[in-house]
Amino acid sequence: MAYGITVLGERISYAELVGQVLALAVVFLAQRRTLWTWPVQLVSVGLLFTVYLSAHLGGLAVRQLAVGAIAVYGWWAWARRRDPVFGVAVRRSTPKEVAAIVVAGVAGTAAFALVLEALDASWAPWPDSAIFIGTVLAFAMQAYGLVEFWIVWLLVDAIGVPLQLSGGLVFSALVYTVFAGLVVHGWISWFRSAKQQRLARTAAV
Repeated sequence: MAYGITVLGERISYAELVGQVLALAVVFLAQRRTLWTWPVQLVSVGLLFTVYLSAHLGGLAVRQLAVGAIAVYGWWAWARRRDPVFGVAVRRSTPKEVAAIVVAGVAGTAAFALVLEALDASWAPWPDSAIFIGTVLAFAMQAYGLVEFWIVWLLVDAIGVPLQLSGGLVFSALVYTVFAGLVVHGWISWFRSAKQQRLARTAAV
């Protein structure tokens, strides 16, 4: 992969640089529940797919393909669920949804890690798998407008930073660290919006 610039002694490809900057932009846009979230996401995943493939992180590479598919759905879903006052409709997850998300996260991580091990597609199959499954769940929850997707993102960040550092992707690790702060702010924003929308719906009944 052709490298573009050097930051803090680390060579960073143009694909990684632009892809991760756009990934940060996606979090910023998601906080504001704008439809631009999804087309920007599609460009980001296309670039990062090549980055992770070259770093022999198969789970992270395949993740980009899954996120791209979800981004197409999310774009369509948000366009259909726009509220004239609050924008994209968001809400808290139900207890049953939370239980389903936890089960899907644990079972999915175990199953995909075994696949990565069998195919020798990653040097760190379990954290690689956890990031893959967590990201897919987070974006799926985001597409459905579930506030708790931000919490899943925090878990992904906690696993992703040390994995990126171990893989020599220092710039990506730095981006994941910045993600954490944006995610906390996004969670607060969506939580407040969900509360406002719930109160508005209750008053309208």
